[in-house]
Parts: sequence; structure tokens; C-alpha cells
Amino acid sequence: MRILIVEDEIRLAEALTQIMRQEKYSVDAVHDGAAGLDYARSGLYDVIVLDIMLPKKNGYEIVNELRTAKITTPILLLTARDEVNDKIMGLDFGADDYMTKPFVPEELLARIRALSRRHGEVILEELSFADLTLNLAAYTLVCGPKSVRLGYKEYEVLKILMSNPKVIVLKEDLIIKVWGIESNAEDNNVEAYISFLRKKFFYLGSKVNISTVRKVGYRLETEEP
Repeated sequence: MRILIVEDEIRLAEALTQIMRQEKYSVDAVHDGAAGLDYARSGLYDVIVLDIMLPKKNGYEIVNELRTAKITTPILLLTARDEVNDKIMGLDFGADDYMTKPFVPEELLARIRALSRRHGEVILEELSFADLTLNLAAYTLVCGPKSVRLGYKEYEVLKILMSNPKVIVLKEDLIIKVWGIESNAEDNNVEAYISFLRKKFFYLGSKVNISTVRKVGYRLETEEP
């Protein structure tokens, strides 16, 4: 799951980022409303955690502009306020849920999971393609009797490829989804992790290949019998 945090309290944003990454979520965090709106418009995120009181553009304005643009990403509003009218206003603009600071991290995570399910995400335990199975909880790739544990970025790259079997995945999409929008990662970073994965396929004796579509991206294929 990919989460966008829009929160101007830097320490809180960092704490939330750490909590969510411990849950194996991919997280981007920005600290003003203008940047938050730009990131949210990308459509890359499964859930947006949005503070209301932000510099440059407040949370209500962001929700209103996203919903006007037909962007339906679930939004969880955060605020120090506990006024009923504030909650009503946020929900009327199109937010999906509301939490008042301070809050318990476990409740925040539970609400994020609920919002992702409500938006149609199916929580899977594994992904399979041909003779490969990716265990999403253990970061383990299995082929027959053999298995190997993947590093974080190997896992993220392969998860995207296995979620889109036989579809060309653009290098640019891999960079944004695995390294982040503001990352300095380039094509050679992606190529390195594709190489790592190919070596693990070979070790496992898999019939699956990661084929390169020159200057475009990658897709999973199986060897012809």
C-alpha cells in the first residue's frame, strides 16, 4: 500500500512515516498544502492522511479540489480540533474519515486498512505467476521446494511486476512507486534491482523471465516449452 502524508508538524510527519514503513507501506510525506495537492493529484496513492491546518492551502481546500477533479483516493483528515462542525465540514467536502490529535497509532493504522478495503483493495497474502509465489508477509519468493528472501526494494519491484503479469511496467512508474517522486533514482537503479531479481530466479530454477522492452520498461514472461 502507498500512503501520502500531508502534515506540517515535521516531527509528527516523521513519526507517522516510520510507523507506516514498519507496516511495510510505501510512504511519501510533504509539509504544506500546495505540495500535498500536487502529490495527491498524481493518483499514485491508496490512502491520503491529511492535516487540516496547513500552510499555503488547508485540508478542506485540498479535499474539495481533489473531489472536484474526480480523484477518489480515500482521505483521512487529522486535526487538533474536536469541534463537531469541523468534522461535518471535512466529511461534506468529501473526506472519508476523521481523527483528532492526539491519537493512538494502532487506531490510525486500523482506519487506514479499513479505508483501503473500502476503496476496493483486496488484502492478499501472496502473489503467483507461473512457477513463482511471492509471500507478501515474509518477503519470500518460492519456486517448488526452494525459496529465497528478498530485500525491500527487490520485493517492491517484483510485487509491481507480479501484480501486472505480462503487462509492460514503465521504468518511470517503478522509480516513482519504489523510490518515490522526489527520489534521485535513475534508470540504472531500476536495472540493478532487475538484475538482482534475475539472479534469484536463476538460483530458484524458475522458468520465469523478466524481459526488457528497450527504452520502455519490463514485463514477466515464461520460457516457451
